[in-house]
Amino acid sequence: MTGGAPQGLSYQMVWAMREVLLGADPPVSLTQRAVTRLAKLREEATSWVHPGGTVIVRDREGEVRWWTWAAFRANATLVATLGELADPTQRYDDASIRLRPDLDREMWRVATGDAVGRICLPDVTEQALAGLKFSAALPARLATATLAARLADIESAAAVLQEPAKFAYL
Repeated sequence: MTGGAPQGLSYQMVWAMREVLLGADPPVSLTQRAVTRLAKLREEATSWVHPGGTVIVRDREGEVRWWTWAAFRANATLVATLGELADPTQRYDDASIRLRPDLDREMWRVATGDAVGRICLPDVTEQALAGLKFSAALPARLATATLAARLADIESAAAVLQEPAKFAYL
């Protein structure tokens, strides 16, 4: 955590991980063990990555997860922008966001059709505010706005929203 804001990987790093799972070879020498493990990961990841965009997966238990590969800050921005489509009990990560279990294609289309034009700053928790240096010296609204701006990645969130989303079922 830096300045009260949780830190994840960068958008470029997570997108590069996605590209490697899709078949791009990293520009480094790999051991045979690493080559074998990477092949296994690529095989397992076919449900989470797609070369033509992002993937929304509904698993056997009914959990719906949007594999954005957008990184923590962009995912925080996307959760705020999606509002009620995002599962309110979730903890998002660098690669995915849990969505509400009753999501269908039409709900998705309606909710994301104009989302690029109405991107929202992420919600800020009390815990994150407590970690903000000099937060006690700032009015609460200013501290919240400062932290929300630090936590957001509007450009990457917009890029992901412009990608087509493929629906998949496990």
